[in-house]
Parts: sequence; structure tokens; C-alpha cells
Amino acid sequence: MTHCGYCAIIGAPNAGKSTLTNALVGSKVVIVTPKVQTTRMNVKGIAIAGDAQIVFVDTPGIFKPRRRLDRAMVGAAWAGAEDADAILLVVDAADLTANARSHAASDTHAILQGLKSHKKKIALVLNKIDGMKRTDLLPLVEQFHAEGVFEDVFLVSALKGEGIEDVAAWVKARMPEGPWLYPEDQFTDISSRLLASEITREKIYLRLHDELPYSSTVETENWEDRPDGSVKINQVITVQRDGQKAIVLGKGGATIKLIGEMARAELETLFGRRVHLFLFVKVREDWAENPEHYEQMGLEFPRDK
Repeated sequence: MTHCGYCAIIGAPNAGKSTLTNALVGSKVVIVTPKVQTTRMNVKGIAIAGDAQIVFVDTPGIFKPRRRLDRAMVGAAWAGAEDADAILLVVDAADLTANARSHAASDTHAILQGLKSHKKKIALVLNKIDGMKRTDLLPLVEQFHAEGVFEDVFLVSALKGEGIEDVAAWVKARMPEGPWLYPEDQFTDISSRLLASEITREKIYLRLHDELPYSSTVETENWEDRPDGSVKINQVITVQRDGQKAIVLGKGGATIKLIGEMARAELETLFGRRVHLFLFVKVREDWAENPEHYEQMGLEFPRDK
């Protein structure tokens, strides 16, 4: 008898959900940057553990939304939790220990209240414990245990891969009986076109973390498989202001050239083939109000402003 099910990975922005997802899957399926709210959609990472196939659902950070895009992302995160067989709440332990009044602490408290109405199997993952003393962690563990929400608590460093096996074992034990939903060699459900867009967006954020505002997006407009086995990819980077376009381009086009080189190198590793990547920058002030962009990102467009 095989087992198969969904495990939603939720938490406040920048808790380390995407890093944990990649570690649990054993392959990069979600982009990771220091910028908050990097993840904009639910991304499924598929792992095999013995007779079980586990579909980990990495979700956008849950916070108090202000814009239409914020509401779409938070809605997607809660939808992912609602549909899951098990839930991992990821918390930045270092942040909560250092600053009990941080935005992350407030967001995590709100998530906890939301989870109390869920009849799910839930575990707490205290992440980023690198260098922390157990004496500092124990009060945090006791505080969360007292909420009466969690079956178990795990102390991990997703970045270093520490404690990951225990989390995976807990999730596996809670997957229901049933046939596998994906081929054994498939590790994500998103298309190659979308994955390519996400990789380029990651490189933009890594290169321009302090300079480029949150509202930018990348779309793969053309994908051409060539007879020699290579692929030609045309992508459009959409920003909201002319000044942002200048930042992405850089002096003499130097910045966009570097972004393209970084993205191309990773795409060639991921796809195992030569990649010809061409990047263009477009200014569209209202892109975050366009339903088509939400559809491309796999998000539901909130009709209310």
C-alpha cells in the first residue's frame, strides 16, 4: 500500500519556508532571496520517502495585506493550508528571540489564531537556530506548546539541512493511504517556462535587493526548442516606473547583462542543456492591477480594491 498527500508549509514572510521546502524536496523548486514576500504563489515540491509521495506546498508569507497583490498571496497561502493533510508552521526562531515585538512576531501570532480553527495535523518548525543557545530556545518552545495547536516541535536550520530528516519523518507518518499523484522522477508541478521566470526574478532580487521596489515581475514570453538541443528563452521584466527600468538596465546595460548571466548559468544547470536567454524591460505602471498577470502567477485576482 502506498501513501500520498499534501503538506503545506506556511509562516510569516522571511521565516525560511522556501529554503525548508527545497531542503525537504532535495532539489531547488522555489526561489530564495533575502527580500520579504519573494514567494508569490503556491509552489509544489514533490518528494519520495519509501512508499510515500509527499507533495510539499510552499506558500507565500502570511502578513497583514495592504495591496491587491498582497491579498492574493495571503489568500493563496491559507488556501494551501486548507487543502493540506498536514501543516508545518515555520517560525524564524532567531528573530522572535531577539525581538518579541517584530512584524514577524505579530504575523506569527495572527497565523496561530487562524490555525486554531483548523482540524489539521500541525507541527511547529523553529528555523534559523544557527548559533542559538538551547536555553534561549526552550522558553520559545514552551510558549508555542502552550497554544495547544501543535503535535510536535522541531528545531532546524533549513539552510544547513540540520533537523530536516526528523521533519520529513513526521510528515511521512501523516500521509494518507493512496496512489501517487505524480511520476517518480517529477520534483515540481510548475512548468519549465514559469520556473525560468522565477529563476530570473530571483537573480533580479539578489542583485538589486536594496534598490528595486517590491513590485516587479518576470514573464517568459517565448520558449523555442532548437534542433541542436538548446533552448532560446525570451523574457520580459515588468516594472512600474521609468526610474526602475534604469536601475534594472544599469549603466550601459551592465546590470541586466549580469542578471542574464546569473540566470542563464542556473537555468543551464537545472535543465541540463544550453540556454540562450534574452531579457527585455518594460514599464507598466498598473501591472499589479492586471488580472492576466495574476493568472500567469497562479493566483486568484481579488476583485475588491
